[in-house]
Amino acid sequence: MNIQSRVAAFIVLIVFALVPTMAFPQITSVANEVVPTEYSSGSQDNVHVFCGEKGDLNASLIATSPNNETASFEWLKYNEATRNFDPFLNDQSGNTTSTISDLADGCYRVNITGTSGVTTYTAWAFNNYIEATAEIPESDCIKFILKGTLISPATFTYIDLPTSQPKLLNKEIEVEWLENGSAVVSRILTSEIFDPPTSNTNYLLSVTDRFDCVARINIEYISIVTKASFEATKPERKSDSRFDEAPLRVTFNNTSENGDAGKFEWFIFRDLDEIKRESAANGGIVKDSILIKIFTDSPEYTFENSGKYMVKLVSKKISEFHTCTDTFYMSDYIVADTAFIEAPNVFTPGNDGVNDKFVIRFFSMKTVKISIFNRWGKVLHVWESNNVQGFSPTIDSTPQAVWDGKVGGKIATPGVYYYVVEGTGRDGDRKRTSGFFHLFRGK
Repeated sequence: MNIQSRVAAFIVLIVFALVPTMAFPQITSVANEVVPTEYSSGSQDNVHVFCGEKGDLNASLIATSPNNETASFEWLKYNEATRNFDPFLNDQSGNTTSTISDLADGCYRVNITGTSGVTTYTAWAFNNYIEATAEIPESDCIKFILKGTLISPATFTYIDLPTSQPKLLNKEIEVEWLENGSAVVSRILTSEIFDPPTSNTNYLLSVTDRFDCVARINIEYISIVTKASFEATKPERKSDSRFDEAPLRVTFNNTSENGDAGKFEWFIFRDLDEIKRESAANGGIVKDSILIKIFTDSPEYTFENSGKYMVKLVSKKISEFHTCTDTFYMSDYIVADTAFIEAPNVFTPGNDGVNDKFVIRFFSMKTVKISIFNRWGKVLHVWESNNVQGFSPTIDSTPQAVWDGKVGGKIATPGVYYYVVEGTGRDGDRKRTSGFFHLFRGK
């Protein structure tokens, strides 16, 4: 055993040897918190703090006689006016303990008289409470205010007994505003909350002090704001899996939060390149970048022409004093690709289910005329449309758009044939292409 351990053991032995004479008599309680006084001089007493509601008398003190011997207990209460202790309760029960209850705030002293003599102890008792209110006095489209008001005093006053001067005991109030009872949004009694939620939300004002006393007040924020958002759904690509073809029909699924039905505004802007060309031609001025406005909750719109289009949604929430709006732009452009024409260089009619028809593929065309000739220039097949609605639907709904390789009901002679395709693309450009292809008779 080292020297420090021996010294510590010796001190413990001395303390226990003194216990029978000291016996640690005291004033105790079931207070929420006990803190020492800060008198200017002399020994210090304890301050017993009891939590409750305003007007409650929860305070109680327990005196225990030295060595747990039977005794009489004379309780007194400090009189701030006379600076003396006045009689409060005389307990001659002869018990080892004495309890006084339902105490008003103040300083209490007990004289304990037993076989070992008279022992005196002093303690302070306070009935503590926290009273607060909560309200939302202001609410607009940008923010709202959570306002808490502390009604109960933030300090206790006790007396420095050696000098008879008042001393303040600060409660050290702490505040929390909690959203939906969990997330802390502020630790300031009156707080501005920006970016308000789009749904009605409960806020809890929790006020606590150093003595673990607490007040909790719930208040509901009624949302007057909206958050705009949407998703765009395009049809399955049929003509070319790489691109979206004009006319392009897009469904806009409105996913806005807390917007008023019937109050949504959609803005579809003109083709980006068209706007740039107009701006360059007019010294940076664009007459109108908006292609169309739509006032439907979840519209469908057909982009008739090729181009790059931006879409904006404005959501509105109308309340008694405010009309709040929010704007959402697509993260990328809607692109209806430019027109093109492609033709195969061989086909094998024969009803074997493989390459039986000569199919000229056109993309984002508005008008199309297809002509097929033999080597001597005789026209064998013609198909024309002034309002093409996509390539794949044309094949299904208009079989005459393609050549089945027959002339007069019979499969044409194998050999070289010629085609000419002309028309107008939905990008506004004239398109013309021609060439030859080989017809092989299928087996």
